[in-house]
Amino acid sequence: MMRALARYLLLGTCSLLVAAQAGAETPKPDASATPAQNVKKMELEPRAVEVIKAMSATLAGASSITFTALVSEESPSRLGPALMYTTRNNVTLLRPNNLKVITPGDGPANEFYYDGKTIVTYAPAEDMVATAPAPPTITGALQLAFDTAAIYFPFTDLIVDDPYEIIASDMQLAFYIGQSTVVGNTTTDMIAYANEDVFVQAWIGTEDHLPRMMRAVFADDPLRLRHQVEFSEWQLNGVAKDESFASVKAADAKPIPFARPDQKPVSPTKGGKQ
Repeated sequence: MMRALARYLLLGTCSLLVAAQAGAETPKPDASATPAQNVKKMELEPRAVEVIKAMSATLAGASSITFTALVSEESPSRLGPALMYTTRNNVTLLRPNNLKVITPGDGPANEFYYDGKTIVTYAPAEDMVATAPAPPTITGALQLAFDTAAIYFPFTDLIVDDPYEIIASDMQLAFYIGQSTVVGNTTTDMIAYANEDVFVQAWIGTEDHLPRMMRAVFADDPLRLRHQVEFSEWQLNGVAKDESFASVKAADAKPIPFARPDQKPVSPTKGGKQ
């Protein structure tokens, strides 16, 4: 019940802010209904859904994609106000089964490679590498990376084989906010959508249907910390066929297990065996 109430309050607060900015009349929740029933009454507005579909079709239909994702995430400080940490991700994707994500600072640098058969994650500063056999699709590889090693990119929903299938699978709310000419140096359609776990506001190019910025707040986060991704340097269908999806340096690096960072190593003396 508390989880459902937290989700309802999050969605309701965001809806009030957006409606006030857009000059729209804010719908009032039914006082006699439960929070869960009120959430179900929220609509998937056709215009917002069409924006998501157009974005998804553009991304899924490209044989190759490169872009830069500037990720900013708030983190609690000892003084109370949140601190912002930023990373840059240089992404190269070649369908159906090649992906490279190079992530320099602020923070530990990391390189992610997938060539249709194997996932390789490489930490240049430590010169350590983890590898794992992977499924033959980008979606499958990203799912395995998350399930096995807790590897997740904030833009994962945009680089899977079918973005709309992933986004719409559990979407409970979507509405159109308006247009912006400020974000991404172009005209964008502003929309918001949510499922039971996260509320997302997105700015998507009106003409090219490419995302320029996304902001997310998670329902289970009591601090309502904000997560933002700014997208730039989009290139579709322009990656050379000989683009490298492997690392020469990683091949000679110190191997480590492909596992979650919080996973405890198995004791070599388990069961009394030396």
